[in-house]
Amino acid sequence: MALLMPAADLRSPGVERGRALVESNCSGCHAVGRADAGPTPDAPPLRDLHQRYPVEFLAEALAEGLTTGHPGKPVFKFEAWEVDDIIDYLKSLER
Repeated sequence: MALLMPAADLRSPGVERGRALVESNCSGCHAVGRADAGPTPDAPPLRDLHQRYPVEFLAEALAEGLTTGHPGKPVFKFEAWEVDDIIDYLKSLER
């Protein structure tokens, strides 16, 4: 007998921490969920990043300091465990 659980119940703690980090740091510009609209039309939804490049490519930028390229926007720099959790969350959006 197969055990069926809602997808949210199958999320790892890392994915949940990554979601929280993305919501608190990225949602000011980007759509951060599977279907939401972001407040800034020019900022790509995070759920679509994997269509542009492997999200793992963001790891170095997240660890060393991610600049947005727009004047007045914050610079984001994360600890190694935070980078891992953010990447795990972004990968979960691909499914």
